Amino acid sequence: MKMLPGNVQVYLAIGNTDMRKSINGLSMLVADDLELDPFSGHLFAFCNRQRKIIKILFWDNNGFCLWHKRLEKDHFHWPESEDDVVNIGTRQMSWLLAGLEIEKAHKQLFYSEV
Repeated sequence: MKMLPGNVQVYLAIGNTDMRKSINGLSMLVADDLELDPFSGHLFAFCNRQRKIIKILFWDNNGFCLWHKRLEKDHFHWPESEDDVVNIGTRQMSWLLAGLEIEKAHKQLFYSEV
């Protein structure tokens, strides 16, 4: 997951996903439930109820790719939200996969004047 272009968005499907779903089922979730374009080249991440499995679906030029990570111990810090989907950056996705909480990082500040 380290070779991502800078313009790639990461979308987390909030809640639990049935991990028996594969490319067809997950791409239908992206299109129907999240109302996003599965062919966009962006990453769509899903997590199971126990927070031990993450699947990431993405379109790569001429076909879908499915990346799967299963933890043997511990769990992922999957965010909670009222929304169905949360958009995060690739840096935050790396934190999530490394076991860090993405909401605990320092917020980026923007100033218009000195």
